[in-house]
Amino acid sequence: MTAFARGGVLARYFAGVCEYIFESRLGVADPPLVDYLSDLMLRFARLDSVHRVRTLSGRPAVEVADMLAEAEQRVGLARRDVHRHIGDVTLFWTGVYPESLPKLRAVERKDFFVDYCNQGKRAYYIASTIDTDRREDAPNDVLERLSVQFEMCAYGLGEVRREWERRDDEETRGLVIE
Repeated sequence: MTAFARGGVLARYFAGVCEYIFESRLGVADPPLVDYLSDLMLRFARLDSVHRVRTLSGRPAVEVADMLAEAEQRVGLARRDVHRHIGDVTLFWTGVYPESLPKLRAVERKDFFVDYCNQGKRAYYIASTIDTDRREDAPNDVLERLSVQFEMCAYGLGEVRREWERRDDEETRGLVIE
């Protein structure tokens, strides 16, 4: 089993840190939402997952503006998947690495015109309105809650990052003994 597999070391780590931050520190007792967020962290630990949406020509859609255009070209579950991914990408960058937003939204980029928070909320809402019968997929009610609680989830993911950095610092200083 690899570190990136569900049930692997990294998956358990993200699940534990997300549960601690959201339930203990933020008071968010919503296991499906917290599970979704810990799974998001696991998926995006691999950069290729961040760039998984492809244009019809096969190139990765790197900017949110390109992903939005791609979503308009799709129907049904494919459209839902792209909108869900837009929500995930915008939530990840807004919450975990907000210091990267100025570079991602630089004047020479298409994303200069994209409000990551508003587009993430909109994308999750659209994804929540498209029905699916895939059991392993995110339930529509979780996607709707991500839309409504986008800012809180972004804040929580920032706290998750601060917690893992704090733990890394302690481990580096030899304070964590396992």
